Amino acid sequence: MSTSRPLIGITSYVEPASWVVWRNIPAALVPHRYVRQIQQAGGIAVLIPPMSEPTEAEAAVVLERLDGLLLAGGVDVEPSRYGQQPAPTVQAPRPERDASELALVQRAVQLDLPLFGVCRGMQVMAVAAGGALVQHLPDKIGSTDHSPGPASYGQTAIRIASDSRLASVLGERVDACCYHHQGVATHPGYNAIAWASDGTLEAMEAPDARWRVGVQWHPEVGSDARLFERLVAAARD
Repeated sequence: MSTSRPLIGITSYVEPASWVVWRNIPAALVPHRYVRQIQQAGGIAVLIPPMSEPTEAEAAVVLERLDGLLLAGGVDVEPSRYGQQPAPTVQAPRPERDASELALVQRAVQLDLPLFGVCRGMQVMAVAAGGALVQHLPDKIGSTDHSPGPASYGQTAIRIASDSRLASVLGERVDACCYHHQGVATHPGYNAIAWASDGTLEAMEAPDARWRVGVQWHPEVGSDARLFERLVAAARD
């Protein structure tokens, strides 16, 4: 194992932001919690802004400079990406971010680059593999437990399959902060490995990859750094 600090790309998004005297300026941003977790885990964080109409070659150019990729959370993936019409509850799409992250994931899979998806990131991984999403979980499970209100995390007890690689990091149970009204319905090439008590899929992994894991919760919230440490370790190997 090398002692160098691996370079971890974190996907970001363009949203209106305000600072000092500037108001509602389009900015490429990501919550700093992701950056801090990667840094504290021993990696160097690099933000990746959305690319406009990215090609496979452009995705390759980005990834050849990285040792690992982290897909951050965010708004809903546009349903047309998985062959569905949008439900009324679906958030306004971010086409450039969708296109950019899907291209990056597809190339990362080809390279077997260590890949970790958080919330939306897990959903992007599923869609990139040809899977589909549940557009509004409350319609399926009858509650808003996974996203109780604006900027309010739900507390979810999650059961993890004992024979999964995720369990080797976290054990068979974890209490997590969730903030998602969508979920993964199908996930070709990935094993379902963790569930909430209501049956919602909360994590998936590619068993033959170096490290390719998606979780539906937000591990960047709080002090448990084990998943970020595992990503950085896989990127360093």
